[in-house]
Amino acid sequence: MAIRFYNTLTRAKEDFAPLAPGEVRMYTCGPTVYNFAHIGNFRAYIFEDLLRRHLKYRGFKVTQIMNLTDVEDKVIRACRETGEPRESLTKRYIAAFFEDLDTLGIERAEQYPAATDYVPEMVALIKTLRERGHTYEHRGSIYFKLDTFPQYGRLSHFRIEDLKDGASGRVDLDEYDPESAKDFALWKAYVPEDGDIYWETELGKGRPGWHIECSAMSMKLLGESFDIHTGGEDNMFPHHENEIAQSEAATGKPFVRYWLHCRHLMVEGRKMSKSLGNFHTLRDLVERGYNPMAIRWVLIATHYRQPNNFSFDALEAANESLQRIQDFRRRLADVRGSGSDLREEMAACETAFGSALDDDLNVSAGLAAVFNFIRDTNKLIDEDAISKAGAAGALALLDRLHSVTGLFAGAKDDAVPDEIQQLVLERQKARRAKNFAQADAIREHLTAAGWIVEDTPDGPRVKRALERVI
Repeated sequence: MAIRFYNTLTRAKEDFAPLAPGEVRMYTCGPTVYNFAHIGNFRAYIFEDLLRRHLKYRGFKVTQIMNLTDVEDKVIRACRETGEPRESLTKRYIAAFFEDLDTLGIERAEQYPAATDYVPEMVALIKTLRERGHTYEHRGSIYFKLDTFPQYGRLSHFRIEDLKDGASGRVDLDEYDPESAKDFALWKAYVPEDGDIYWETELGKGRPGWHIECSAMSMKLLGESFDIHTGGEDNMFPHHENEIAQSEAATGKPFVRYWLHCRHLMVEGRKMSKSLGNFHTLRDLVERGYNPMAIRWVLIATHYRQPNNFSFDALEAANESLQRIQDFRRRLADVRGSGSDLREEMAACETAFGSALDDDLNVSAGLAAVFNFIRDTNKLIDEDAISKAGAAGALALLDRLHSVTGLFAGAKDDAVPDEIQQLVLERQKARRAKNFAQADAIREHLTAAGWIVEDTPDGPRVKRALERVI
């Protein structure tokens, strides 16, 4: 079965065929580094992580570029409000962003270009657009003329003639609504409010517009045409629409073949955003005691083209699913029998999982296939009906599926400290002496320390509890 993606450009699922066989060139819109990213932002980054991982799982060589927007209206506003220089402010939030990626188990892209390192490329691209008649100047700023690019609106399905204000007039804001679509700024002339954030170039003193940044960086690093461009649905207009216009107007070539957009993360039915004040940062949640992998689960488990409603109940349910996986892995590690090697069951599980992800990253169906396998294999373990080799194969299968989802790994540290083992032994002695009050007290102490004791026919078994709310 071919991999199929829903292409926003055509509004249809299409078989995926990269420009170069076996290689995928992909650009993903990264953070504007003026504050900590909230988990709504990370929903998009985790969707892109799943996309990257699945392409690699299917044997593609992936070159992923994720930009860091370190000059833009929001960055300048933050510098003005805090008095902090742009360089130190953006450096601090870039470092925080990479820490958050690691916390959520998001694989690193091949490159993370910062916009301010590519200003010469942006100037060159604007000059090309000017030479081809797609720009004009007004009070030192340079604008893209929408009426010189008749294909404008293909991605978002807005037609220039249907827009409220049409293409007449200009807009200097980096973000705006489609009803206000006008000629947009490629180069913004310096104004005193920008402080010391400007470049002296042959275009004049000023700074690049947000939209030209991604076109310049993506084409510099991936070529004038490449395979996949991703982002949140709020990037579709105006950002991605403007990227297409200025890129194709400059090169005369198709810019991107497949556009994939992630829906918003919702909180109580509303989009999570800083402007609405209903956002949670990853750091806030981790400091409150939530397991980062449960957060990853919540953000990844709903299909990327469906709205995902965040709730703390969903985090608790995710913790339970992760605990079930850890319990299954421990049971497999304890298998010593000589029954089934699980070959057919494992093949069926991996085929179902892979086919689901091939179908536009249908991760919900993929997870369901894995949990069906866990349920059926647990029954076989109860019956002592699988072999040690079969159990080892099942663990290896989980590791392969973890490479796609980041959800099925074993616990980082399953070793039980000596002092915990001693407490378990003391509890067992208390139970044998029928001193149940002492046994219960020891169990409570172990629970508070983050350990769970299970009484089995073969004796007590202790395991580390997954992180939960403190």
